[in-house]
Amino acid sequence: MTEFGYIVVGAGTAGCVLAARLSEDRGTRVLLLEAGSAEQARTMTVPDAWPELLGTDADWAGVTSAQAGAGPVAYPRGRAVGGSGAINAMAHVRGHPGVYDGWAAAGAAGWGYADLLPYFRRSEHADGRDPALRGTAGPVRVAPVPEGDRHPVAVAFAAALAQIGCPATGDLSVPPHEGTAWVDLAIYDGQRVSPAGAYLDPARHRPNLIIQPDCLVTRLLMRHDRCIGVSYLRDGELVEAHAFGEVIVCAGAIDSAQLLLLSGIGPAAQLRALGIDVVADLPGAGENLQDHPIALACYAPGLPLSRSRYNHGEVYAALRSPLAGAWPDLHLFPILLPVAPAGRQPPDAGFALVAAVVAPDSRGWVRLAVPDAQAAPVINPAFLRDPRDLDRLEAGLAMIRHAATSAAFARVCTAETWPGLQTRTSAGLREYIRGTVGSYYHPAGTCRMGAETDAGAVVDTELRVRGITGLRVADASVMPVLPNAHPNATVLAIAEKAAGLITGR
Repeated sequence: MTEFGYIVVGAGTAGCVLAARLSEDRGTRVLLLEAGSAEQARTMTVPDAWPELLGTDADWAGVTSAQAGAGPVAYPRGRAVGGSGAINAMAHVRGHPGVYDGWAAAGAAGWGYADLLPYFRRSEHADGRDPALRGTAGPVRVAPVPEGDRHPVAVAFAAALAQIGCPATGDLSVPPHEGTAWVDLAIYDGQRVSPAGAYLDPARHRPNLIIQPDCLVTRLLMRHDRCIGVSYLRDGELVEAHAFGEVIVCAGAIDSAQLLLLSGIGPAAQLRALGIDVVADLPGAGENLQDHPIALACYAPGLPLSRSRYNHGEVYAALRSPLAGAWPDLHLFPILLPVAPAGRQPPDAGFALVAAVVAPDSRGWVRLAVPDAQAAPVINPAFLRDPRDLDRLEAGLAMIRHAATSAAFARVCTAETWPGLQTRTSAGLREYIRGTVGSYYHPAGTCRMGAETDAGAVVDTELRVRGITGLRVADASVMPVLPNAHPNATVLAIAEKAAGLITGR
């Protein structure tokens, strides 16, 4: 049979949630399609091995267009059952409530923080956190690094931030949503908790759930203004599957936008220029791409360093630059590995301290290079296009360099290798940032939701694609504004809420 009640495109974080929740109705057949493999390599399960996944077959291994002075920037995203949740650094953090309340105030009614809180709680299992605000029985088990296992550089960085006046907090996912914290990580019993393990594994036995990996969806099938299914490549053959219910696109901020554009849903002039028939003229499709830009300060170690057994980050600080609005606009955190900015030679030993702008003003886009699903789209997150984001990164690196001179940090650090003490002026630091800017790998916003009267919105507040019946998008692409945190916890909540919208449960 090639007809299903629901077809879910993409087995990433959102797709795993939707497939599991929709197949709870044993009378409905659900097809989950994933371009990547179902293989769960060791590197996908061992938490500290995630950097080894970048550039492998589990990664789309994309690159951006040229950014600021840095040239093209590496842009990994998951290509496997589990999606980016199978290759990411496992941080599980909510954004500030004001971000979600801003969604609702701008026209996404029903998507404020209070609306999302039940779905945040439904998705997670966070022992030892406030049970009034955090989930205690959800599929995704999360916890901070135990005190006895914390990496000495992460401990020193937390202490150094305290010495320069940055407050400590117990949990960034609850008030006051700022300060330095040992954040929850999706790690349990020494292994990654991927969305595939948390949601799909308990559902795999259901005869009404069909999971097909190694299947690249090439186009949405339309009959007039209704989506009736998808075409996809399987073993080199083009196959069709039909949905008498709905198709739900959960391919992420890059690939969901690409699939809509390939299917004739997007800015009419762009589509016609590529020879694509226009099904729905939605000028916002592929626009509004947001990401968190980063800049690194790199250090030589002051003592032999052990390897983090967790995510090579462990501790994160949500802080405010002088440009911050109602919530923190910076993350400061360590990378507990010998890394260097793009274009520089990584050292044999050492670590980096990172500043990330988590409330950026820059906006970019995703567009088709050619009308071919097997060709990479053009990705432009437009890092530092708005000069305020450069100001924020300069402020963040200044905080890091101040902390690195504190007594708390002296034992673990001997010298700054990048940008180096020769970079003393504001102009020199800004030139360094422009030349080395990178990504926190948090793309969102390219199919944003909004009110019916919002001409730039791609989906309505029930995640239905405007002008099309039988089609929804449910993933990071629907976020009007990217939260000021790692997005995976928010994607879980979006998908849980989407399941409720679709089923009415």
